[in-house]
Amino acid sequence: MPPRPKQSILTGIISTTRKGAGYIDDPDPKKDSIYIEEGNLNTALNGDTVEFTVSEKNIRGTKQKVGVIKRVISRSKENFVGIIDVVDGETILIPDDKKMYVSIVISVGSKFALKKDDKVYVRMSPWIDPKKKPTGTVLRLLGKKGVNDVEMESIVLESGFEVTFPPAVRKDAENIEKNKKKITGEEIAKRRDIRDTLTFTIDPFDAKDFDDAISFKKLTTTEAQAAGITSVGTHVKGSLYEIGVHIADVSHFVREGTALDKEAVKRGCSIYLVDRTIPMLPEILSNDVCSLNPHEDKLSFSAIFVVDDHAKIHSRWFGRTVMNSDHRFTYETAQAVIDGDAQNVLKYSKNIQTVESVEKAMSHHDTLVTLNKIAKLLQKEKFSRGAIEFEQEEIKFRLDAQGKPIGVYTYERLDTHKLVEEYMLLANREVAKFIFDSIKKKGKRDTGAIYRIHDTPDKDKIKNLATFVKALGYTLEVAKDGNVTAHALNHLLEQIDNTPHESLIRTAAIRSMQKAVYSTKNVGHFGLAFEFYTHFTSPIRRYPDLLVHRVLAKHLQNQPFGDTEIVVLQNIAESSTRREIDAAHAERSSKKLKQVEYMSSRVGQTFTGTISGVTKWGLYVEESETKSEGMIGMRALGSDFYVFNEKTYSIEGERTKMKFTLGDPIKFKVMAADLDKRTLDYSLVV
Repeated sequence: MPPRPKQSILTGIISTTRKGAGYIDDPDPKKDSIYIEEGNLNTALNGDTVEFTVSEKNIRGTKQKVGVIKRVISRSKENFVGIIDVVDGETILIPDDKKMYVSIVISVGSKFALKKDDKVYVRMSPWIDPKKKPTGTVLRLLGKKGVNDVEMESIVLESGFEVTFPPAVRKDAENIEKNKKKITGEEIAKRRDIRDTLTFTIDPFDAKDFDDAISFKKLTTTEAQAAGITSVGTHVKGSLYEIGVHIADVSHFVREGTALDKEAVKRGCSIYLVDRTIPMLPEILSNDVCSLNPHEDKLSFSAIFVVDDHAKIHSRWFGRTVMNSDHRFTYETAQAVIDGDAQNVLKYSKNIQTVESVEKAMSHHDTLVTLNKIAKLLQKEKFSRGAIEFEQEEIKFRLDAQGKPIGVYTYERLDTHKLVEEYMLLANREVAKFIFDSIKKKGKRDTGAIYRIHDTPDKDKIKNLATFVKALGYTLEVAKDGNVTAHALNHLLEQIDNTPHESLIRTAAIRSMQKAVYSTKNVGHFGLAFEFYTHFTSPIRRYPDLLVHRVLAKHLQNQPFGDTEIVVLQNIAESSTRREIDAAHAERSSKKLKQVEYMSSRVGQTFTGTISGVTKWGLYVEESETKSEGMIGMRALGSDFYVFNEKTYSIEGERTKMKFTLGDPIKFKVMAADLDKRTLDYSLVV
């Protein structure tokens, strides 16, 4: 027999399942993933970089590419959070990670007195032999499972973040607080002084850090001329206003190369869990030294625009400033001022510690009304260019002192949310354009930039979305080559507005989009319909924004960027994107935990919801109020035999002809809640 041809060794990143199978994306993006059967993982874990071979195999009558893992090149992670169990006298860790298919044996001689149901943080030892379970050493005993603080710390650690800061980082922060909190006259002289300009912050009622503020001044003719605007009428429509977006000057305090800066790079962003914030920077900086707290002189980095009544931008200025916020608004109090509702100003002011009177807040009525009017025009212009309205309903939990969910409410989006958003978008867009233009002037070699980019949608995903919505009775116009316009997507969103399928299709549309990422190369932002976009406005909670401040400062001073700096920028852009994804996962996990916990005390109760998924093993149902998703298994639908129709996203009973389709309203009962697995079991109520 001739020798069998030698199989090529390929490299890829594996995704695993809880059952011990895996998938690797085919090098050809048009082809299906390569399936790794159970028993062929060779110790590979989710996210690992591996070497593998590929062959074809007949699986359930279909030829499919299957792979065998030959070697793990590098581990995605080595630290795991989980629950201690004792099996046959052996202490093991059952990992929280849903894609971890094997338990970890705790090494003998742990310094912790471990008990069943303890939550621990473990480092896995090198695992080479797939015939043996991996072993690990306990790094930290977190406490008993089910305790709120223990579960929240578990989520943070499992997502690759730390709750506390290392001693060197805390020391850096303390030195800054001690030495730099008081602003010197020498520092003020280097900056544009805007302390006499009306400036205020608008934030959530429970905000502790304030990294952006807005200033407003109606310009006289003399001031307009000083700003370089000389003709009124032809070029200027109506009055002129100076509107400033002022951002905490974190880069003044957090210097490159320090322990503080390295930790901020490592974290990448702050994490917002259901009941707490895990900050990127120590709180003495994020909540005090850098924060734009009211009635305090603060250092800021500003984008200041001269704008007319029709939202036309006549001039822009970027640079470092010193400011003093006149008023601390919440979104609710600012909205009440716009509405002229003094009673609501008083009502919502009770949510915050404030020394300002209702009368002082109401004195800003005209200013906020004008800012709101211009913001609406900016928003209208954005949508006319093709920006996509992906706004989704957001739910929040009311918690008791122990962190137990006792209520749920929908977070209402007010005009003031959109007002702040539009001015932040304006600053981000114009800063990105300035940096791009600066690079263009210097020549192609200098690419000192970091952008927030959002590429055009993947054609295959868009075709699948079009098929999906068509089955539900809606239309998404897609070109033959798979391209889709923003206007077509907005038309789809208009069709589903206030329909039972709205939440479902909005989620599906978002998932069909490319992910927004950070990059040193600009391709524009498809979702916002901006040719240039970056993140400039939140350096307290996002490291890329801090980096953009440094980049902008160098361009303002016409300084060149070295090759090493450009490589560092791209590396940080990539790591920040990964950290953002990790943070989003942690935030979703904390919300899922509270949803399951909320429903666990309502077992036996009946609710209404919407079918959010249809599979051959049952229905996924999303509860209307809390958005808690659970499963109605096929057996819980009754004695009939149900057939799954993949094309119509439905199942139908052979005998009763009872049909369940994606998006259908449904009544169900909560049968069980598993807090460890964070799953809910529902049953149909007829």
